[in-house]
Amino acid sequence: MLELNKSGTDRTEPGRLPAQGSGPDTRPADGSPDRAAAPAAERVPLWPYLIAGAILCGLYFLYSYLQYARFGSPSWDLGIFEQEVRAYANFQAPIVDIKGPGYLILGDHFSPIVALLAPLYWLWPSAESLLFAQAAFFALGAVIVGRTTQQLLGGRSGLCATVAYGLSWGIQEAVKSDFHEIAFAVPLLALVCRALLLKRYTAALLWSLPLVLVKEDLGATVAVVGFLLFVYGRRLQGALLAAFGVAAFVVTLVVLIPAASSAGTYDYWQKIDKNGDQDVSMLDSVLGALNSAVKIEMLVFLIGITAFMALRSPLTLLIIPTLGWRLLSQDSNHWGMVWHYSAILMPVLFLAMADGVRRSRASGRPWLSSYAKVALPVAAAVAVAMTQHLPLRDLLRPDTYSAVGDARSEAARAAMKAIPVGARVETDITLMAHLTSDRTVYWIGGAPGTAPDIVAINLDFGWSRPIQDPVAYAQQLHPEARYRLKHRGGSFVVMERTTPEPAEIPGVRKD
Repeated sequence: MLELNKSGTDRTEPGRLPAQGSGPDTRPADGSPDRAAAPAAERVPLWPYLIAGAILCGLYFLYSYLQYARFGSPSWDLGIFEQEVRAYANFQAPIVDIKGPGYLILGDHFSPIVALLAPLYWLWPSAESLLFAQAAFFALGAVIVGRTTQQLLGGRSGLCATVAYGLSWGIQEAVKSDFHEIAFAVPLLALVCRALLLKRYTAALLWSLPLVLVKEDLGATVAVVGFLLFVYGRRLQGALLAAFGVAAFVVTLVVLIPAASSAGTYDYWQKIDKNGDQDVSMLDSVLGALNSAVKIEMLVFLIGITAFMALRSPLTLLIIPTLGWRLLSQDSNHWGMVWHYSAILMPVLFLAMADGVRRSRASGRPWLSSYAKVALPVAAAVAVAMTQHLPLRDLLRPDTYSAVGDARSEAARAAMKAIPVGARVETDITLMAHLTSDRTVYWIGGAPGTAPDIVAINLDFGWSRPIQDPVAYAQQLHPEARYRLKHRGGSFVVMERTTPEPAEIPGVRKD
């Protein structure tokens, strides 16, 4: 269990602050590291972990690229984030028309840190640049987790931690889910945890500050970092950081997002207080936090991938805010082991595992100290075994590569060629992320009154009702316009507007 009051020896002397290492804290009184001591941690080479990180980055990006090239995006999120980054790259407000014509994305989720991808987008104006950035961020997390574990534990522990983290289900499912803003949080949280474990408390404070710009809920995580600093004896720093985290959380949800939202509120409250059309009280949400086998399974696998050693570290407290809102949510997508929601928990859990192993090796309980010696290899073995049922397994399947040039993919490319650059296009997920770099893209059925130049659909997308007459469907969506069939190949249909463009288009300003 979590042991906030115990050192690596399982015993705390009266009057001593909680220790995180097996030896005394030899830092000077000002809190800076004691360079004269030249701890072995400083001598752990970086290059093996950079090589491992490069390999993982290559695997993540290869999977993402192949999925993209096969027109296999699982959601509209990649298109949404490319529209956001494209706007920042053009020094414009982050308008995301996929969410609705003229929709300001900061009124949905507060993630201004995404603007940092603009320079990469200048060089590589494609959704692929976002996929590469995410792969690099996830791999950077592996470098930090692996090297920190090596510094703490020695031996081959760093390699085991790198494998366990790099192949963890949370990271693999996030790679499969295309790009999300939480990619920034993964290395930041790894750096926060590293700094806490190495007693670099000012660094922990500084690395945690940008988290409030990644996503609105991470202010609560920053507050927990402040709590840990307080417990570790940095009382003023901890109190100030906790207050900052709480303030950022409240201001973002109550002021910033509603100010940017056309609805004037934070829409995702409804994920907690509504189940469909039925209102759910906060008490019912709390009582139902563990009312699903899917939730229980997720919790077991979160801790199980660390050989349960993460439970020995106070760092595990950092996962509580993210787990909290997920368990309270009425949306089943938030509960399980798919999608990207668990990625930010991975660096925390695996560095908590390293801390738990360190504490347990010096335990006075023989069974625990013996288990601690094999916990990291066990975690690595679990990660490798689970990969047989996870996304990266597809990289070993020949059909993963052959599908890039199959009839469906060729038909999708032919449909794209029929869509003029600069056109306003209404489409489904299949083509969406391939069009956002040089067209204005709307979600199918989500742009009433706009009379887009093109309506492009994949008839095999999985519609609730099969579309028998695509042209009639386009005109049903936009009765203010008329359309004709321009291109049809395979399951892909492209229709173009034959009537003049409306004088006024929702969400579009005429200069």
